[in-house]
Amino acid sequence: MSDKAILEYNGKRYEFPVIKGTENELAIDIKTLRTSSNGLITIDPGYKNTGSCESAITYLDGEKGILRYRGYSIEELAEKADFLEVAYLLIFGELPNTERLNQFHADIKEESNVDEEMKKILDGFPKSAHPMGVLSSLTSALIAFNPTSVNVGSEKEMYHAIVRILAKFPVLVAWSMRKKKGLPLDYGDDSLGYVENIHKMMFKKPTHEYQKNKVVIEALDKLLILHADHEQNCSTSTVRIVGSSHAGLFASLSAGISALWGPLHGGANQAVLEMLEAIEADGGDTKKYMAKAKDKNDPFRLMGFGHRVYKNFDPRAKIIKVAADEVLADLGIDDPILEIAKGLEKEALEDPYFVERKLYPNVDFYSGIIYRALGIPTEMFTVMFALGRLPGWIAQWREMRLNGEPIGRPRQIYTGENLRPFVSVEKR
Repeated sequence: MSDKAILEYNGKRYEFPVIKGTENELAIDIKTLRTSSNGLITIDPGYKNTGSCESAITYLDGEKGILRYRGYSIEELAEKADFLEVAYLLIFGELPNTERLNQFHADIKEESNVDEEMKKILDGFPKSAHPMGVLSSLTSALIAFNPTSVNVGSEKEMYHAIVRILAKFPVLVAWSMRKKKGLPLDYGDDSLGYVENIHKMMFKKPTHEYQKNKVVIEALDKLLILHADHEQNCSTSTVRIVGSSHAGLFASLSAGISALWGPLHGGANQAVLEMLEAIEADGGDTKKYMAKAKDKNDPFRLMGFGHRVYKNFDPRAKIIKVAADEVLADLGIDDPILEIAKGLEKEALEDPYFVERKLYPNVDFYSGIIYRALGIPTEMFTVMFALGRLPGWIAQWREMRLNGEPIGRPRQIYTGENLRPFVSVEKR
């Protein structure tokens, strides 16, 4: 195979190197195209065929249903690792030994206090505010309490900034939910594990002792692992492009949260529950809605089935389906919404129309079911996604800065008016 690609245009021939990744992915390196061809560029709306970077963090093969973090399969990580181990792996490249993991957790605990003045910022939001907007604002506000920029050349400073956000972000997540529910703001407990502590901060009632549920904690841990990174998606690309301007870590993360908010990205699991609620309000007939989903002339969209990247079964969905079944069985919840979800799942897995098109339930479908079962408000679903994605965003930002990547600056093809004279207002 040639290691060069040839482009011929207007009687001229241009050669470009072909880059090969460690999983044999191939890319034509066109960074010299514009200068060598006197202004010629490529156009790729949505960047579906454009690689923005070289990255050693996450490998994804949508056709084969493969997802790996730093070379480890998502299946093995979900089964054998906990979220904090996976966070360390994504950010620093290797799984930590016991000593490093314990030190990592201890350092996070040390930084877990959030300045009391942050509560004043939170108080400024009405109870009706969407938690994603609250979380994005609070994350950005952290900059005011940590104004010095991180020296990316200092390993110590980088580590401190990473530990600081991993410590404070769960507090902001918990506060966003407790604000929504009208509960007093809670702080963490250093005697608990990282995910246990998150659960406690979110759910502890002021008049009750915190009760740990092993099945729930394990399901939450798996959900966070499954969402921890997903290659160059919309929010991750946003974090990298904002960071490429040398904006700080907190500012870049805040931008990523805003990108994740959209219903075509992180808001998909919220859209799943809103769809299920609409089906219940219409009588709960799942067969009717499966028929609507198959009717090309019907505007109804079946949310939570199929995936933009995975052309086969979403590997994360296989893992979280088991956890969803365990949570529902353990909690024994009688919820018509969850019964509708089970009905849609059963029909989609058996209906030839969906099976042939590989429109299987995806991770958003099952995560929404689990979050509802745990009593997490629908508006908080995307916040939970952000909590899981945090280590991936950090890893991508860190890699981009350490690699010295140039500032992101896409080109465009102008399609507006040509030069025209200004007409004074009385003559228009």
